[in-house]
Amino acid sequence: MEANLSPNRDRSSNPNPNPNPNPNSMSSIISSGQVWPTIDGPLGLTEETSVDYARRFYKFGFALLPWLWAVNCFYFWPVLRHSRGFPQTRKYVVRSAIGFSVFTALLSAWALTFSIGGEELFGPVWDKLVMYNVADRLGLSGLA
Repeated sequence: MEANLSPNRDRSSNPNPNPNPNPNSMSSIISSGQVWPTIDGPLGLTEETSVDYARRFYKFGFALLPWLWAVNCFYFWPVLRHSRGFPQTRKYVVRSAIGFSVFTALLSAWALTFSIGGEELFGPVWDKLVMYNVADRLGLSGLA
């Protein structure tokens, strides 16, 4: 009889009758304040180091390496996702996202202009703009 009373007594002393101690794991991760600046989580960079890396990726993106802006956005995705955390890192990552979007729009417009417009759009200047006839222009093809 006493064996039956002890489990009931343990259950009644537990204020949380839910057997799962962490039923809402996603909300507890966000509410716990443990948000990491990189996609690596706890294996990634510290906050101070992440500001330095984000700044480097952002600045080197201007050196005709705009794909680094995309890498910056991917690597620091948690910073983009959580707007309140990591304000120093966030300004470089948001600027990288804007720069990569502008670069992608310009590159797409340029590629579509050449692929769709072609010779009809540019007229006689087209032969000077395209690169597939360089060997003919320099007499390297043997056809001249």
